[in-house]
Amino acid sequence: MDTQQISAPARASSGVVHDNSRHTSRFTVVGNHLTQHRELSLTAIGLAAHIQSLPAGVRIGIKDLACRFPESEARIAAALRELEAHGYLRRTRTRLANGRIVTRTVSCNQPSDQRRTDASPGRDCPQRTVRPPVPVRPCSEPEADDAHPARSRTHAKPAPRREPAPLLVPKPAFPAASLLRTATDLLAGLHHQDPRLLLSAQDVDALAPGVAAWLEREAGPDAVQHALTSELPPEGMRRPAGLLAHRLTARLPPPPPFRPPADVPPRPLPLQNCEGCDRAFRAAEPGECSDCRTDNSHPTARQL
Repeated sequence: MDTQQISAPARASSGVVHDNSRHTSRFTVVGNHLTQHRELSLTAIGLAAHIQSLPAGVRIGIKDLACRFPESEARIAAALRELEAHGYLRRTRTRLANGRIVTRTVSCNQPSDQRRTDASPGRDCPQRTVRPPVPVRPCSEPEADDAHPARSRTHAKPAPRREPAPLLVPKPAFPAASLLRTATDLLAGLHHQDPRLLLSAQDVDALAPGVAAWLEREAGPDAVQHALTSELPPEGMRRPAGLLAHRLTARLPPPPPFRPPADVPPRPLPLQNCEGCDRAFRAAEPGECSDCRTDNSHPTARQL
């Protein structure tokens, strides 16, 4: 009787198995140094891959990304700071010819490549041509969403985000250009006191008249900065610009007391017609001129 040969079954693999298809259009090359980064969070890695897939000129501000993804503004801001710290993003603030401050963001797909930054945006990284989508045949039929309720919730369309309320701040009585310029510089530098106060160019333009109203009421730049940055909430602020607008309105100082200028000459007395000789003379009230008053004081001389 022959001995039965028994072979052990192959050990099932517990790791990932790739089912790849070659892309011919609408794809982005992302390096493994980013997707397998040891220090970046998963949110930062996914956000960097999304930014690298965008064409040049697309707005990637915190509010723009928060409208696109379900993550909060605080989480997106933290991910952007991670990418900036590791060289995948460079953000600089530039003042335009009209005095407005804008933020220029450069995305780099290879942070170790120290290339020269040109004046035009998007020259640091290669340009990509966006082509219309091409239908791709799936490798297998999709399963019903009813069998996977968790997947159905994940792919559900997020609820539309409400537009933030406009920022209401006091206005200066005389909006001089120098006051608005000082107010803009003060607001642009608040993030040096607290990184959470990194404002967008739109928020700076909306809050600048409120700071100018404080400066107009003889509040110095240091006093305004202390009023805006002192005793901030320890937890994350959902909308820093709204908090600053509330403080500019609620803590507005009173106007300074009126002080007439010292170098203004006294106003001259009005002209009056003399009741005796009908000549013009200056006096507070109608009457006679000095010559007529002198003649009346000496009636004997007048009779002569």
